Amino acid sequence: MSDIDIRVTGLAGRITLTRGKALNALSYDMCMAIDAALRSWARDEAIKLVVIDAEGDKAFCAGGDIAELYDTGTAGDYAYCQRFWRDEYRLNAYIFEYPKPVVSFLQGFTMGGGVGIGCHGTHRVVGDSSQIAMPEVGIGLIPDVGGSLMLALAPGRLGEYLGTSAGRMKAADAIYAGFADLYIPEDQWPGLIAELEQQADPAILEAAARPAPAGSLAAQQEDIDRCFAGETLDDILSLLRAEDSEFARKTLKTLGRNAPLAMACTVELLHRLRGSTIGIRKALDHEYRYTHRAMEKGDFLEGIRAQIIDKDRQPKWQYADQSVPTSAVSQMLMPLGAQALTFEEE
Repeated sequence: MSDIDIRVTGLAGRITLTRGKALNALSYDMCMAIDAALRSWARDEAIKLVVIDAEGDKAFCAGGDIAELYDTGTAGDYAYCQRFWRDEYRLNAYIFEYPKPVVSFLQGFTMGGGVGIGCHGTHRVVGDSSQIAMPEVGIGLIPDVGGSLMLALAPGRLGEYLGTSAGRMKAADAIYAGFADLYIPEDQWPGLIAELEQQADPAILEAAARPAPAGSLAAQQEDIDRCFAGETLDDILSLLRAEDSEFARKTLKTLGRNAPLAMACTVELLHRLRGSTIGIRKALDHEYRYTHRAMEKGDFLEGIRAQIIDKDRQPKWQYADQSVPTSAVSQMLMPLGAQALTFEEE
């Protein structure tokens, strides 16, 4: 497949995304190729670890190839989209639970579907160009591909802030929020990958790691915790509107661009996930409840139209006044019954 290079080099299973002109956006076929390789390598004792990287300096993977979902969705066929997410989420869980070390090198944009491939492994490496984000609310989705788990586990109310604002994180902030592990200057990556192929010892990464250049999220934590302490999107918006600060004004402007239903469901989802039963499968199950309905009942098609197809950047969201009924949130996140996500390989 020209979009991805899957091979074995030395002791390492190697996956390289090679769709650089499309910012390495993930297609369904790419996801399935990764899934097949990982399942084969899990049974191969000669392969000691997996290394995932990408060609080009602009992006590890800027997300899923959502343009290919638009034509089927606008024709009223939601089955392809649902299958895409179902199988992608199974892959995300498999990477998270993989029995061998999985090392990822995350240059440039790592967003949406790229987070699902690159941020569930055991050793997640970032550099100076790295920008990690969950921008789904900007197209009428919720943070998915297991990203909701990391958001729920982030310090304080950082998850609500990042999930509703689609904020981008450079290296230090990605490590602080739990989306990455190690900062290593990018000129060292090729040599480290070569060593991993021969030695299969991820400890060399920890030895090469350096303190990342200062980020901004830790300094904003107090503001974030105060303004995002509400139980619902309405609560959060009320707190922001009541506060006379640059942080509140800037954040309100940002939230004003995103899909209200998606933001409200993001807040509710993160609150549901926190607790003793938190885990990757629970997160993906809840995400799938939303994405399974996203075309028919959500704003996903309108989000793609405004951002990708017509590019007018003027989406006509449901609940444009940002007052989302709790019943609408409940409907999007209710169990799917016989259509619920399962994790058995078919």
